Amino acid sequence: MEGVSVLDFTWFGVGPITTKYLADNGASVVKVESMSRPDGLRMVGPWKDGRPDLNTSQLFASCNSSKKGLMLDMSHPEARDIVRRLVPRFDVVANSFTPGVMARWGLGYEDLQQIRSDIIMLSTCMQGQTGPHAQYPGYGQLIAALSGFYHLTGYSETDIAPPYGAYTDFVVPRMAAFALLGALEYRRRTGRGQHLDISQYEAGIHFLAPAVVDYTASGKVMGPQGNRSDRYAPHGAYRCADEDGERWLTIAVEDDEQWASVLEALGAPAADPRFATMVARLENQDELDAYVQSLVDGGDAAALADALQARGVAAYPVQNCLDIHSDENLLAYEFWQWLDQRDAGSMPYEGLAYRLERTGSHLSAAPSLGQDTDEVLGELLGLGATELERLRETGVVA
Repeated sequence: MEGVSVLDFTWFGVGPITTKYLADNGASVVKVESMSRPDGLRMVGPWKDGRPDLNTSQLFASCNSSKKGLMLDMSHPEARDIVRRLVPRFDVVANSFTPGVMARWGLGYEDLQQIRSDIIMLSTCMQGQTGPHAQYPGYGQLIAALSGFYHLTGYSETDIAPPYGAYTDFVVPRMAAFALLGALEYRRRTGRGQHLDISQYEAGIHFLAPAVVDYTASGKVMGPQGNRSDRYAPHGAYRCADEDGERWLTIAVEDDEQWASVLEALGAPAADPRFATMVARLENQDELDAYVQSLVDGGDAAALADALQARGVAAYPVQNCLDIHSDENLLAYEFWQWLDQRDAGSMPYEGLAYRLERTGSHLSAAPSLGQDTDEVLGELLGLGATELERLRETGVVA
């Protein structure tokens, strides 16, 4: 992405992760914040050394690697004038505000087009830029609930269990990043920019395609599934125990041959006829889960996983965050990258999930709030020390 530049007004999850993908791959991404309106992730832990501070959040750092930090108070008219002067230097302007915010600043897509005709604008919000619910604010947890995830991942109609965290924050950036790449390629071929409207609600529903297709084809409304599968049985997480205390073991069995291997690995005294076939297991899943649980009770999750894996059965212990940081495969892959953040010092960043043999990684630490203000305004607009000091005194840079 070298040569691509992004002016980044996004905050929290979807927007920052989307622009991070470009930054980690060489794009020049400048993140705009202010003391009065910093990215909300700066106020979410965990914090380095347990010290809450706007510049020590590991979550913010992980979502904003490889960017530069520009401090501008967008409530100030002169700050908006500075943005207008910056726009010609950027290929993409990204925001994740409620629809209308950028336009009220005089920085809507039509306004930006007057400054740079081939500008690409990315707008991502809960339910898109138009429609009866466009103005609804919220976070990924709300959209995950609205999209239907909370219902399907529950264990029953009265025992709702959501997927972890702000689910759509973790999946929508994949679509948004590819939309940006498509827009950049379109501009390369045609010389024209465009406005990308990323509805997190609509994008999230794509990850429920099987349920949507089933309803479309048969009228069936899928109910709560918990950890269940309609193709694998058993399929779930089962409580074990080891030297560290409670642990869990996940198992997914795809046929009768594998089920025989499970019984052998877990030392079952005799095959239970209730579970002899896949059809029988799928029809008696409550009893099946209880039976598997009785076989693994008190066992070592890692040792049981090894025994099952050796017999060709998909199984693995449930890992916590500490486990992941010491996972031998991630360490061998050199996944964790320790980078020096200006105010927090050395922090562990997730590396890229792939290796680009010819271009490598451009991963660098996330910026402190406004860390690169002087550099950005000096290099791109030619502002000197005296002018920068005036902007600070008047609250434009604050």
